[in-house]
Amino acid sequence: MRALLPLLLLAACSSGDAPPDKGFGANPELPAPDAQSIPVVRTVTVTGWADGQAPTPAPGWRVTKFAAGLDYPRWLYQLPNGDVLVSEARTAPSGDKGLSGKLQQRLFNGTRSQGPSANRITLLRDKDGDGIAEERHTLLEGLKQPFGMAYRPGFAGDVVGAVPQPGVLYVANTDAVLAFAFTPGATRITIPGTRIMALPAGGYNNHWTRNLLLSADGKTLFVSVGSASNIGEHGMAEEEGRAAIHALDLATGRSRLFASGLRNPVGMALEPGGGQLWTAVNERDMLGDNLVPDYMTSVKNGGFYGWPWSYYGQVVDSRVEPARPDMVAKSLPKDYALGAHTASLGLAFATPAMPAGWNSGAFIGQHGSWNRNAFAGYKVIFVPFANGKPAGPPRDVLTGFLKGGDSKEAFGRPAGVLVDAKGGLLVADDAGDTVWRVSAAP
Repeated sequence: MRALLPLLLLAACSSGDAPPDKGFGANPELPAPDAQSIPVVRTVTVTGWADGQAPTPAPGWRVTKFAAGLDYPRWLYQLPNGDVLVSEARTAPSGDKGLSGKLQQRLFNGTRSQGPSANRITLLRDKDGDGIAEERHTLLEGLKQPFGMAYRPGFAGDVVGAVPQPGVLYVANTDAVLAFAFTPGATRITIPGTRIMALPAGGYNNHWTRNLLLSADGKTLFVSVGSASNIGEHGMAEEEGRAAIHALDLATGRSRLFASGLRNPVGMALEPGGGQLWTAVNERDMLGDNLVPDYMTSVKNGGFYGWPWSYYGQVVDSRVEPARPDMVAKSLPKDYALGAHTASLGLAFATPAMPAGWNSGAFIGQHGSWNRNAFAGYKVIFVPFANGKPAGPPRDVLTGFLKGGDSKEAFGRPAGVLVDAKGGLLVADDAGDTVWRVSAAP
Protein backbone atom coordinates (compact mmCIF):
# COMPACT_ATOMS: atom_id res chain seq x y z
CA MET A 1 0.00 0.00 0.00
CA ARG A 2 2.68 2.51 1.01
CA ALA A 3 4.76 1.56 -2.02
CA LEU A 4 1.90 2.04 -4.43
CA LEU A 5 0.48 5.34 -3.20
CA PRO A 6 3.51 7.49 -4.15
CA LEU A 7 3.28 6.10 -7.67
CA LEU A 8 -0.38 7.00 -7.83
CA LEU A 9 0.34 10.50 -6.61
CA LEU A 10 3.11 10.85 -9.18
CA ALA A 11 0.75 9.70 -11.92
CA ALA A 12 -1.82 12.24 -10.81
CA CYS A 13 0.69 15.02 -11.39
CA SER A 14 1.82 13.88 -14.84
CA SER A 15 1.76 16.04 -17.95
CA GLY A 16 -0.79 15.76 -20.72
CA ASP A 17 -3.40 17.78 -18.87
CA ALA A 18 -5.91 18.82 -21.54
CA PRO A 19 -9.36 20.36 -21.54
CA PRO A 20 -12.24 17.94 -22.09
CA ASP A 21 -14.18 20.08 -24.57
CA LYS A 22 -12.88 18.25 -27.66
CA GLY A 23 -14.45 15.08 -26.35
CA PHE A 24 -17.99 16.36 -26.93
CA GLY A 25 -20.36 16.18 -29.86
CA ALA A 26 -21.29 13.87 -32.67
CA ASN A 27 -17.67 13.56 -33.84
CA PRO A 28 -15.41 13.84 -30.78
CA GLU A 29 -11.64 14.02 -31.07
CA LEU A 30 -10.17 10.67 -30.02
CA PRO A 31 -6.45 10.90 -29.20
CA ALA A 32 -4.11 7.93 -29.26
CA PRO A 33 -4.65 5.70 -26.20
CA ASP A 34 -2.24 5.94 -23.29
CA ALA A 35 -2.76 2.72 -21.37
CA GLN A 36 -2.01 3.23 -17.67
CA SER A 37 -0.43 0.34 -15.83
CA ILE A 38 -0.77 2.57 -12.77
CA PRO A 39 -4.01 4.55 -12.96
CA VAL A 40 -4.13 8.32 -12.70
CA VAL A 41 -6.21 8.99 -9.59
CA ARG A 42 -7.39 12.47 -8.65
CA THR A 43 -10.45 12.62 -6.44
CA VAL A 44 -12.22 15.40 -4.59
CA THR A 45 -12.86 15.82 -0.91
CA VAL A 46 -16.49 16.82 -0.41
CA THR A 47 -17.08 19.52 2.20
CA GLY A 48 -20.83 20.00 1.77
CA TRP A 49 -22.77 23.25 1.43
CA ALA A 50 -22.77 25.89 4.15
CA ASP A 51 -25.90 27.91 4.87
CA GLY A 52 -26.55 30.31 2.00
CA GLN A 53 -24.33 28.47 -0.47
CA ALA A 54 -25.72 27.01 -3.69
CA PRO A 55 -24.53 25.99 -7.13
CA THR A 56 -24.54 28.54 -9.93
CA PRO A 57 -27.35 28.44 -12.53
CA ALA A 58 -27.05 29.56 -16.15
CA PRO A 59 -28.26 33.07 -17.03
CA GLY A 60 -32.03 33.16 -17.08
CA TRP A 61 -32.32 30.43 -14.45
CA ARG A 62 -32.47 30.45 -10.67
CA VAL A 63 -31.71 27.67 -8.20
CA THR A 64 -33.50 26.86 -4.97
CA LYS A 65 -33.03 24.16 -2.37
CA PHE A 66 -35.90 21.73 -2.93
CA ALA A 67 -34.81 19.48 -0.04
CA ALA A 68 -31.71 19.21 2.15
CA GLY A 69 -30.42 16.94 4.90
CA LEU A 70 -30.87 13.77 2.86
CA ASP A 71 -28.44 10.84 3.01
CA TYR A 72 -26.69 10.52 -0.34
CA PRO A 73 -29.70 11.08 -2.64
CA ARG A 74 -28.85 9.50 -5.98
CA TRP A 75 -31.96 9.22 -8.13
CA LEU A 76 -35.31 10.96 -8.57
CA TYR A 77 -38.78 10.05 -9.78
CA GLN A 78 -42.00 12.08 -9.87
CA LEU A 79 -45.37 10.45 -9.26
CA PRO A 80 -48.54 11.53 -11.12
CA ASN A 81 -49.75 13.55 -8.11
CA GLY A 82 -46.51 15.58 -8.03
CA ASP A 83 -44.78 13.83 -5.10
CA VAL A 84 -41.07 13.29 -5.72
CA LEU A 85 -39.36 10.05 -4.75
CA VAL A 86 -35.65 10.00 -3.89
CA SER A 87 -33.56 6.84 -3.62
CA GLU A 88 -30.80 7.13 -1.01
CA ALA A 89 -27.98 4.61 -1.21
CA ARG A 90 -24.20 4.41 -1.18
CA THR A 91 -21.61 2.15 -2.78
CA ALA A 92 -20.92 -0.87 -0.61
CA PRO A 93 -17.30 -1.76 0.18
CA SER A 94 -15.94 -4.10 -2.47
CA GLY A 95 -15.26 -6.89 0.02
CA ASP A 96 -11.73 -7.16 -1.33
CA LYS A 97 -9.50 -7.38 1.75
CA GLY A 98 -6.34 -7.15 -0.33
CA LEU A 99 -4.35 -4.17 -1.53
CA SER A 100 -6.84 -3.06 -4.18
CA GLY A 101 -9.73 -3.04 -1.69
CA LYS A 102 -7.79 -0.99 0.85
CA LEU A 103 -6.66 1.39 -1.87
CA GLN A 104 -10.22 1.83 -3.14
CA GLN A 105 -11.49 2.62 0.34
CA ARG A 106 -8.76 5.18 0.98
CA LEU A 107 -9.00 6.93 -2.37
CA PHE A 108 -12.77 7.37 -2.38
CA ASN A 109 -13.30 8.04 1.31
CA GLY A 110 -13.35 11.81 0.83
CA THR A 111 -16.04 11.63 -1.86
CA ARG A 112 -18.60 10.23 0.63
CA SER A 113 -19.65 7.65 -1.99
CA GLN A 114 -18.81 4.66 0.23
CA GLY A 115 -20.01 3.88 3.72
CA PRO A 116 -23.20 2.92 5.55
CA SER A 117 -26.11 3.11 3.14
CA ALA A 118 -29.56 4.49 4.00
CA ASN A 119 -31.13 1.93 1.62
CA ARG A 120 -34.43 3.76 1.51
CA ILE A 121 -36.78 5.73 -0.68
CA THR A 122 -37.94 9.07 0.67
CA LEU A 123 -41.08 10.86 -0.51
CA LEU A 124 -40.88 14.65 -0.82
CA ARG A 125 -44.07 16.72 -1.10
CA ASP A 126 -44.27 20.36 -2.17
CA LYS A 127 -47.79 21.14 -0.95
CA ASP A 128 -47.92 24.83 -1.85
CA GLY A 129 -46.05 24.59 -5.15
CA ASP A 130 -43.30 27.05 -4.22
CA GLY A 131 -40.44 24.78 -5.31
CA ILE A 132 -39.57 23.69 -1.76
CA ALA A 133 -40.66 20.36 -0.28
CA GLU A 134 -42.46 21.00 3.03
CA GLU A 135 -43.15 17.32 3.77
CA ARG A 136 -40.77 14.38 3.96
CA HIS A 137 -41.78 10.75 4.51
CA THR A 138 -39.90 7.46 4.53
CA LEU A 139 -41.81 5.55 1.88
CA LEU A 140 -39.68 2.39 1.86
CA GLU A 141 -36.70 1.22 3.89
CA GLY A 142 -34.65 -1.92 4.41
CA LEU A 143 -33.89 -2.10 0.69
CA LYS A 144 -30.64 -3.26 -0.91
CA GLN A 145 -28.95 -0.31 -2.62
CA PRO A 146 -32.13 0.97 -4.33
CA PHE A 147 -31.77 3.19 -7.36
CA GLY A 148 -34.28 3.30 -10.23
CA MET A 149 -38.04 3.73 -9.71
CA ALA A 150 -41.08 3.60 -11.98
CA TYR A 151 -44.83 3.81 -11.39
CA ARG A 152 -47.48 2.03 -13.46
CA PRO A 153 -51.03 3.19 -12.76
CA GLY A 154 -53.97 0.89 -12.35
CA PHE A 155 -55.84 0.50 -15.65
CA ALA A 156 -59.46 1.45 -16.24
CA GLY A 157 -60.61 -2.14 -16.06
CA ASP A 158 -58.98 -2.71 -12.68
CA VAL A 159 -62.01 -1.61 -10.69
CA VAL A 160 -63.85 -3.33 -7.88
CA GLY A 161 -67.15 -1.50 -7.59
CA ALA A 162 -66.25 2.16 -7.50
CA VAL A 163 -62.81 1.66 -5.89
CA PRO A 164 -59.86 1.54 -8.32
CA GLN A 165 -57.14 -1.01 -7.72
CA PRO A 166 -53.78 0.48 -6.76
CA GLY A 167 -51.06 0.87 -9.31
CA VAL A 168 -47.60 -0.65 -9.00
CA LEU A 169 -44.39 1.02 -7.86
CA TYR A 170 -41.31 -0.70 -9.24
CA VAL A 171 -38.01 -0.34 -7.40
CA ALA A 172 -34.62 -1.58 -8.62
CA ASN A 173 -32.45 -2.99 -5.87
CA THR A 174 -28.94 -3.88 -6.96
CA ASP A 175 -29.90 -7.57 -7.13
CA ALA A 176 -33.59 -7.56 -8.14
CA VAL A 177 -36.57 -5.58 -9.39
CA LEU A 178 -39.34 -5.38 -6.78
CA ALA A 179 -43.02 -4.52 -7.31
CA PHE A 180 -45.15 -2.86 -4.62
CA ALA A 181 -48.90 -2.19 -4.69
CA PHE A 182 -49.14 1.58 -4.40
CA THR A 183 -51.54 4.47 -4.83
CA PRO A 184 -50.14 7.99 -5.24
CA GLY A 185 -50.89 10.05 -2.18
CA ALA A 186 -49.77 7.34 0.22
CA THR A 187 -46.69 8.16 2.25
CA ARG A 188 -45.69 4.72 3.53
CA ILE A 189 -45.43 1.20 2.10
CA THR A 190 -45.32 -1.55 4.70
CA ILE A 191 -46.32 -4.64 2.67
CA PRO A 192 -43.26 -6.45 1.27
CA GLY A 193 -42.67 -6.16 -2.43
CA THR A 194 -42.79 -8.99 -4.95
CA ARG A 195 -39.52 -9.94 -6.59
CA ILE A 196 -40.28 -9.93 -10.32
CA MET A 197 -36.78 -10.05 -11.85
CA ALA A 198 -33.41 -11.17 -10.53
CA LEU A 199 -30.44 -8.99 -11.46
CA PRO A 200 -26.74 -9.91 -11.56
CA ALA A 201 -24.98 -8.52 -8.51
CA GLY A 202 -22.60 -11.20 -7.25
CA GLY A 203 -18.83 -11.11 -7.09
CA TYR A 204 -17.11 -7.81 -7.79
CA ASN A 205 -20.19 -5.59 -8.21
CA ASN A 206 -18.40 -2.52 -9.53
CA HIS A 207 -21.36 -0.74 -11.15
CA TRP A 208 -24.19 -1.50 -8.74
CA THR A 209 -26.82 1.01 -9.85
CA ARG A 210 -29.91 -0.37 -11.65
CA ASN A 211 -32.23 2.06 -13.40
CA LEU A 212 -35.84 1.57 -14.53
CA LEU A 213 -37.96 3.12 -17.27
CA LEU A 214 -41.44 2.22 -18.47
CA SER A 215 -42.11 2.05 -22.20
CA ALA A 216 -44.58 4.55 -23.61
CA ASP A 217 -47.38 1.95 -23.62
CA GLY A 218 -46.62 0.84 -20.04
CA LYS A 219 -46.20 -2.80 -21.06
CA THR A 220 -42.42 -3.07 -20.89
CA LEU A 221 -40.01 -2.15 -18.11
CA PHE A 222 -36.50 -1.30 -19.30
CA VAL A 223 -33.83 -2.27 -16.75
CA SER A 224 -30.23 -1.06 -17.03
CA VAL A 225 -27.34 -3.03 -15.55
CA GLY A 226 -23.72 -1.82 -15.61
CA SER A 227 -20.62 -3.94 -16.07
CA ALA A 228 -18.85 -5.60 -13.16
CA SER A 229 -15.48 -4.24 -14.23
CA ASN A 230 -13.57 -1.77 -16.38
CA ILE A 231 -12.87 -3.94 -19.45
CA GLY A 232 -13.90 -7.44 -18.42
CA GLU A 233 -10.68 -8.06 -16.52
CA HIS A 234 -12.40 -10.52 -14.18
CA GLY A 235 -13.50 -12.66 -17.11
CA MET A 236 -16.58 -12.38 -19.29
CA ALA A 237 -18.37 -15.06 -17.29
CA GLU A 238 -18.66 -12.40 -14.54
CA GLU A 239 -20.37 -10.10 -17.05
CA GLU A 240 -23.31 -12.34 -17.90
CA GLY A 241 -26.40 -10.14 -18.18
CA ARG A 242 -24.41 -7.01 -17.46
CA ALA A 243 -23.33 -3.95 -19.50
CA ALA A 244 -26.82 -4.08 -20.94
CA ILE A 245 -30.40 -2.86 -20.99
CA HIS A 246 -33.02 -5.55 -20.42
CA ALA A 247 -36.67 -5.46 -21.48
CA LEU A 248 -39.08 -7.01 -18.96
CA ASP A 249 -42.54 -7.91 -20.27
CA LEU A 250 -44.81 -7.00 -17.35
CA ALA A 251 -47.66 -9.24 -18.54
CA THR A 252 -45.60 -12.45 -18.75
CA GLY A 253 -42.69 -11.71 -16.41
CA ARG A 254 -40.23 -12.72 -19.12
CA SER A 255 -37.16 -10.61 -19.80
CA ARG A 256 -34.70 -10.40 -22.69
CA LEU A 257 -31.61 -8.43 -23.61
CA PHE A 258 -32.76 -5.30 -25.38
CA ALA A 259 -29.26 -3.89 -26.02
CA SER A 260 -25.75 -4.89 -24.93
CA GLY A 261 -22.14 -3.70 -25.01
CA LEU A 262 -23.08 -0.61 -22.94
CA ARG A 263 -20.44 -0.42 -20.20
CA ASN A 264 -22.54 1.40 -17.63
CA PRO A 265 -25.88 2.69 -18.94
CA VAL A 266 -27.30 4.70 -16.05
CA GLY A 267 -29.67 7.40 -17.25
CA MET A 268 -32.56 6.31 -19.49
CA ALA A 269 -35.29 8.47 -21.02
CA LEU A 270 -37.81 8.46 -23.87
CA GLU A 271 -37.33 11.23 -26.43
CA PRO A 272 -40.55 13.28 -26.37
CA GLY A 273 -41.00 13.56 -30.14
CA GLY A 274 -41.23 9.89 -30.99
CA GLY A 275 -40.69 7.87 -27.83
CA GLN A 276 -37.22 6.68 -28.83
CA LEU A 277 -35.22 5.18 -25.93
CA TRP A 278 -31.99 7.03 -25.07
CA THR A 279 -29.35 6.25 -22.48
CA ALA A 280 -26.32 7.97 -20.92
CA VAL A 281 -23.32 5.65 -20.64
CA ASN A 282 -20.13 5.79 -18.56
CA GLU A 283 -17.23 4.57 -20.67
CA ARG A 284 -13.95 2.87 -19.69
CA ASP A 285 -10.97 4.20 -17.77
CA MET A 286 -7.16 4.13 -17.81
CA LEU A 287 -6.55 5.10 -21.45
CA GLY A 288 -5.55 8.71 -20.79
CA ASP A 289 -7.07 12.03 -19.78
CA ASN A 290 -9.20 12.34 -22.90
CA LEU A 291 -10.23 8.74 -23.51
CA VAL A 292 -12.82 7.37 -23.57
CA PRO A 293 -15.71 9.87 -23.88
CA ASP A 294 -18.88 9.06 -22.00
CA TYR A 295 -21.81 9.33 -24.36
CA MET A 296 -25.54 9.41 -24.84
CA THR A 297 -27.14 7.47 -27.62
CA SER A 298 -30.44 6.31 -29.00
CA VAL A 299 -30.76 2.60 -28.28
CA LYS A 300 -31.71 0.12 -30.98
CA ASN A 301 -33.57 -3.07 -30.15
CA GLY A 302 -30.96 -5.84 -30.32
CA GLY A 303 -28.11 -3.37 -30.76
CA PHE A 304 -24.53 -4.02 -29.62
CA TYR A 305 -22.41 -1.01 -28.61
CA GLY A 306 -18.87 -2.35 -28.37
CA TRP A 307 -17.94 -2.97 -24.74
CA PRO A 308 -15.43 -4.31 -23.89
CA TRP A 309 -13.79 -4.99 -27.26
CA SER A 310 -14.16 -1.55 -28.82
CA TYR A 311 -15.14 2.00 -27.95
CA TYR A 312 -16.90 4.83 -29.70
CA GLY A 313 -17.91 2.68 -32.61
CA GLN A 314 -15.22 0.31 -33.78
CA VAL A 315 -12.03 1.65 -32.17
CA VAL A 316 -10.37 -1.51 -30.84
CA ASP A 317 -9.29 -1.64 -27.19
CA SER A 318 -6.11 -3.70 -27.50
CA ARG A 319 -6.03 -4.38 -23.74
CA VAL A 320 -8.97 -6.78 -24.02
CA GLU A 321 -7.98 -10.40 -24.58
CA PRO A 322 -8.83 -12.47 -26.48
CA ALA A 323 -9.57 -10.09 -29.33
CA ARG A 324 -13.01 -10.39 -30.91
CA PRO A 325 -13.01 -8.76 -34.36
CA ASP A 326 -16.44 -10.29 -34.98
CA MET A 327 -17.88 -8.34 -32.05
CA VAL A 328 -16.07 -5.15 -33.05
CA ALA A 329 -17.66 -5.39 -36.48
CA LYS A 330 -21.12 -5.44 -34.86
CA SER A 331 -20.54 -2.36 -32.73
CA LEU A 332 -22.94 0.50 -33.48
CA PRO A 333 -21.95 4.18 -33.54
CA LYS A 334 -22.94 6.51 -30.72
CA ASP A 335 -24.95 9.70 -31.17
CA TYR A 336 -23.19 12.22 -28.91
CA ALA A 337 -20.02 12.27 -26.79
CA LEU A 338 -20.24 13.79 -23.30
CA GLY A 339 -16.54 14.17 -22.45
CA ALA A 340 -14.02 11.71 -21.06
CA HIS A 341 -14.37 10.71 -17.39
CA THR A 342 -17.27 13.12 -16.76
CA ALA A 343 -19.29 10.27 -15.18
CA SER A 344 -22.48 11.29 -16.98
CA LEU A 345 -25.32 9.75 -14.98
CA GLY A 346 -28.62 11.61 -15.11
CA LEU A 347 -30.57 12.01 -18.36
CA ALA A 348 -33.85 13.90 -18.74
CA PHE A 349 -35.48 15.51 -21.76
CA ALA A 350 -36.73 19.09 -21.73
CA THR A 351 -40.40 19.95 -22.15
CA PRO A 352 -42.09 22.84 -24.01
CA ALA A 353 -42.85 24.42 -20.62
CA MET A 354 -39.17 25.29 -20.19
CA PRO A 355 -37.67 28.62 -21.33
CA ALA A 356 -37.05 29.26 -25.00
CA GLY A 357 -33.70 27.84 -26.08
CA TRP A 358 -33.90 25.22 -23.34
CA ASN A 359 -37.14 23.48 -24.27
CA SER A 360 -35.83 21.00 -26.84
CA GLY A 361 -32.91 18.88 -25.74
CA ALA A 362 -31.50 16.78 -22.94
CA PHE A 363 -30.18 17.60 -19.47
CA ILE A 364 -27.27 15.45 -18.22
CA GLY A 365 -26.00 15.23 -14.65
CA GLN A 366 -22.22 14.78 -14.65
CA HIS A 367 -20.98 13.31 -11.38
CA GLY A 368 -17.31 14.10 -12.05
CA SER A 369 -13.99 12.47 -12.85
CA TRP A 370 -11.45 10.49 -10.85
CA ASN A 371 -9.20 9.08 -13.63
CA ARG A 372 -8.06 12.44 -14.99
CA ASN A 373 -5.37 14.98 -14.13
CA ALA A 374 -7.75 17.94 -14.45
CA PHE A 375 -11.27 17.54 -13.09
CA ALA A 376 -14.04 17.09 -15.64
CA GLY A 377 -17.78 17.01 -15.11
CA TYR A 378 -19.08 18.11 -11.69
CA LYS A 379 -21.95 20.00 -13.33
CA VAL A 380 -25.24 19.69 -15.18
CA ILE A 381 -25.20 20.34 -18.91
CA PHE A 382 -27.81 20.75 -21.66
CA VAL A 383 -27.52 19.34 -25.18
CA PRO A 384 -29.93 20.97 -27.67
CA PHE A 385 -31.95 18.70 -29.97
CA ALA A 386 -33.55 19.22 -33.37
CA ASN A 387 -35.64 16.63 -35.19
CA GLY A 388 -35.00 14.06 -32.46
CA LYS A 389 -31.18 14.31 -32.60
CA PRO A 390 -28.50 16.34 -30.78
CA ALA A 391 -27.90 19.59 -32.63
CA GLY A 392 -25.14 21.74 -31.21
CA PRO A 393 -22.52 22.08 -28.49
CA PRO A 394 -23.41 21.48 -24.85
CA ARG A 395 -24.30 24.37 -22.54
CA ASP A 396 -23.76 24.59 -18.80
CA VAL A 397 -26.96 24.62 -16.74
CA LEU A 398 -25.70 24.24 -13.18
CA THR A 399 -22.07 24.70 -12.11
CA GLY A 400 -20.18 25.69 -8.96
CA PHE A 401 -19.98 22.23 -7.40
CA LEU A 402 -16.17 22.43 -7.44
CA LYS A 403 -14.29 24.97 -5.35
CA GLY A 404 -12.23 27.30 -7.50
CA GLY A 405 -8.52 27.53 -8.17
CA ASP A 406 -6.30 24.55 -7.47
CA SER A 407 -8.56 23.25 -4.74
CA LYS A 408 -9.35 19.53 -4.70
CA GLU A 409 -12.51 20.17 -2.71
CA ALA A 410 -16.11 20.06 -3.85
CA PHE A 411 -19.35 21.19 -2.24
CA GLY A 412 -21.31 18.35 -3.82
CA ARG A 413 -21.72 16.19 -6.94
CA PRO A 414 -24.74 16.09 -9.28
CA ALA A 415 -26.17 12.69 -10.19
CA GLY A 416 -29.82 12.14 -11.17
CA VAL A 417 -31.84 14.82 -12.96
CA LEU A 418 -35.60 15.11 -13.36
CA VAL A 419 -37.78 17.54 -15.32
CA ASP A 420 -40.77 18.05 -13.07
CA ALA A 421 -44.39 18.59 -14.07
CA LYS A 422 -44.07 22.38 -13.74
CA GLY A 423 -41.09 22.71 -16.05
CA GLY A 424 -38.40 22.88 -13.39
CA LEU A 425 -35.25 20.77 -13.29
CA LEU A 426 -34.58 18.78 -10.11
CA VAL A 427 -30.97 17.73 -9.49
CA ALA A 428 -29.95 15.07 -6.98
CA ASP A 429 -26.70 16.24 -5.40
CA ASP A 430 -25.72 12.99 -3.70
CA ALA A 431 -22.49 14.02 -1.97
CA GLY A 432 -24.11 17.33 -0.95
CA ASP A 433 -27.16 15.54 0.54
CA THR A 434 -29.42 17.97 -1.32
CA VAL A 435 -32.00 18.10 -4.12
CA TRP A 436 -31.78 21.39 -6.03
CA ARG A 437 -34.47 22.86 -8.25
CA VAL A 438 -33.52 24.95 -11.27
CA SER A 439 -36.30 27.05 -12.79
CA ALA A 440 -36.78 30.07 -15.01
CA ALA A 441 -35.80 33.28 -13.26
CA PRO A 442 -38.75 35.65 -12.69
